[in-house]
Amino acid sequence: MKIKNIIKGLEVEKIYGSLEKDIKGISYDSRKVGSNYVFVAIEGFESDGHKYIDQAIEKGATALVVTKDIKVDEENITVIKVKDTRDSLARISSNFYGNPSEKMKLIGVTGTNGKTSITYLVKSILEKANMKIGIIGTMGSVIGDELFNTSNTTPESLLIQEYLYHMIEEETKACVMEVSSHSLDLKRVEYCNFDIGIFTNLSRDHLDYHNTIENYFNAKLKLFYMTDKCNIINIDDIYGRRIVEETKDLDISTITYGIVEKATIYATDIEYHLNGVDFKLNTPKGSIDILFNIPGEFSVYNALAAASCAYYYGIGLNTIKEGLQSVKGIKGRFEIVPTNRDFSVIIDFAHTPDGLEKVLTTIRQFSEGRVVAVFGAGGNRDRTKRPIMGETVGKYADFLIVTSDNPRHEEPGRIVDDVIEGVKKVNKNYIKIVDRKEAIEYAIKNARSKDIILLAGKGHETYTIIGDEVLPFDERQIVLDILKKMEKQAIY
Repeated sequence: MKIKNIIKGLEVEKIYGSLEKDIKGISYDSRKVGSNYVFVAIEGFESDGHKYIDQAIEKGATALVVTKDIKVDEENITVIKVKDTRDSLARISSNFYGNPSEKMKLIGVTGTNGKTSITYLVKSILEKANMKIGIIGTMGSVIGDELFNTSNTTPESLLIQEYLYHMIEEETKACVMEVSSHSLDLKRVEYCNFDIGIFTNLSRDHLDYHNTIENYFNAKLKLFYMTDKCNIINIDDIYGRRIVEETKDLDISTITYGIVEKATIYATDIEYHLNGVDFKLNTPKGSIDILFNIPGEFSVYNALAAASCAYYYGIGLNTIKEGLQSVKGIKGRFEIVPTNRDFSVIIDFAHTPDGLEKVLTTIRQFSEGRVVAVFGAGGNRDRTKRPIMGETVGKYADFLIVTSDNPRHEEPGRIVDDVIEGVKKVNKNYIKIVDRKEAIEYAIKNARSKDIILLAGKGHETYTIIGDEVLPFDERQIVLDILKKMEKQAIY
């Protein structure tokens, strides 16, 4: 594709060199530049892409997109100066891959909790309606029958457009994308043609980046000005009600869902139990009973969000029911690990005060013995939420084991101590075990009859991050290995 076609729609300040060159690829990482590539120099948090322009040229870049005035010795290099290279990366990536989001149904899901679950629920329902569905999100991107790992909940714009392009090649009819606040703020999803935006909820998170909850909310809000068909909003959430109010004059549909407030799609006759939740799904076109396989009130909200999306697309109630009920579980989301013992182990991704409260109150609805929580907080993230997490878990758990969780570049023991400051306010029944594997083993070896052990924070992750190292850490396998070891010890 020629440069002149790739930069269509770009707000260009200056151009030096030819726009007739054929371009084979795009990169914002100089190490990944190939022959006849466009290199986009992004000013990041830790480094500035402009420092790597010479390296990009050596690797084969023949065009540069920059925000600074630069001098290039090679005469055959085209330089395009723009005001914002992040925005430009999103635009030229969409152009290069043929604007793939315009050729499919694109559904964006944002909010603090529930995004991953909702994407998989929407996928299940739409597949029951004979649609081929792709996913971009926390647990990777699903294209056809393949899963591609991604380092962020929402990848950089270049990768998003590449994934959407390959989905079109696979004749995918719709993509459900988790849209993080970072991706909205950093323009990763600019020039994505969203049909629908879904809002789950909003609570304290990512304040290390956004600084205030209001900034966090405003980042999420952007999605609902990017949709062109329908916004689907949790009306029971205070920030959901704000979104409805702030977008009321837009010329698109709004569907609300909830349990408490008056909503378009709502649940009644809710019954909670260990293996799921039963409820009546109510829509303007009728009602139907749902036997949902994932426990908790939060699961009802996730199901309502997915059902609302299907309802907008005109999918019938029986198909919605079939799609919801066919989901037996989602990895790392209230995932029950089979122990064949008289106690239970649940793995969940909850890593915010609100997420922890939701999963623990769900467990409380059916717990018969103690609720034992094994949890920690991530390093190099919002330090102020750590004691709040500790206090939250202390209110709902009978016994707490405070441990490590992706310490990154921080000292793990210090992170644990930050969490314990909150625990101390409400609960004296806790122990500090910094090594997470040892903490899990302690919980299992000291389990009592009817106990429910919650391993919170890592969810689907099969690794831990210590410094710059990403080390294997699969909690499911660790639990099974501990149980197997205990069985052998019992025999001998």
